[in-house]
Amino acid sequence: MLSFFLRRLLIAIPTIFLISIFVFGLQKLLPGDPLLVLAGEERDPAVLEFLREKYRLNDPIPVQYMTWAGNALRGDLGISLRTNQPVTELIAQKLPVTLQLAMMSLIFAVVIGVPTGILSAYRKGTMVDWVANVVALSGLSIPNFWLGIMLILLVSVKWQLLPASGYVPPGEDFWLSIKTMLMPAFVLGTALAATLMRHTRSAMLGVLTSDYVRTARAKGLSERKVVLKHAFRNALTPIVTMTALLFGELVAGAVLTEQIFTIPGFGKLVVDAVFNRDYAVVQGIVLVTAVGFIVMNLLADMAYVLLNPRLREA
Repeated sequence: MLSFFLRRLLIAIPTIFLISIFVFGLQKLLPGDPLLVLAGEERDPAVLEFLREKYRLNDPIPVQYMTWAGNALRGDLGISLRTNQPVTELIAQKLPVTLQLAMMSLIFAVVIGVPTGILSAYRKGTMVDWVANVVALSGLSIPNFWLGIMLILLVSVKWQLLPASGYVPPGEDFWLSIKTMLMPAFVLGTALAATLMRHTRSAMLGVLTSDYVRTARAKGLSERKVVLKHAFRNALTPIVTMTALLFGELVAGAVLTEQIFTIPGFGKLVVDAVFNRDYAVVQGIVLVTAVGFIVMNLLADMAYVLLNPRLREA
């Protein structure tokens, strides 16, 4: 098991290195000069030159990359050109908000998507299967921004059941924090539930017709044990993969939902950074998000080993 993990880790290290080059290189190709904003309306050449020396923008690009990468390895992602705050500090402030939203959305996705996918596969070709597929297709087709606006109008404005927007940290008021996150989490979770349902259904269809499932039924085991203990356990590998990728997608892709519900998370931070040409913040966010994807895939690989003992000897 240790050798399996080390092999995956050795693959992850050069991947992060290539991602860092990609992130840094693309940032340099973007039009505009962020220092023009800092220099003020007069844009004194002396001030511009001072700022370029301060932020080492006169160095060759390879030297700039090596400096940035070396600092990133030490946990220093630079300074925000707009707020003059460390990028790591900004990320540390916003990341917990988006992680809370992502976790609640993933709970919605798993609770809705996995049982529906199992039921749809078990009742293949019936009305239950047809309804589940229609609902899943609807969940994939409905835009998040439209669903979010409709929920605000109905649940918050008309019925006054939940707050329409904003964010309250769990440490201040736990239940109010949950209430403010319920609608945005449901908006994100329903779309992901549809994806998870489709993958669960496909994985279950593949194992329900296998020999060991027929053998289990021939032994006289109940359908519940056959489906949940034998079939579902062996179908978990692709489901775990998709769940890990969905969590990374939630962290990276909650931009629009956070804007609709005025949630001060990663989405608002990256939108503000892009509009203000705050390159250090954009680079830091993209790098942290990419590393998060890789970590989730490593965790998924470890889950494979736990779910499939045969991989422990691989």
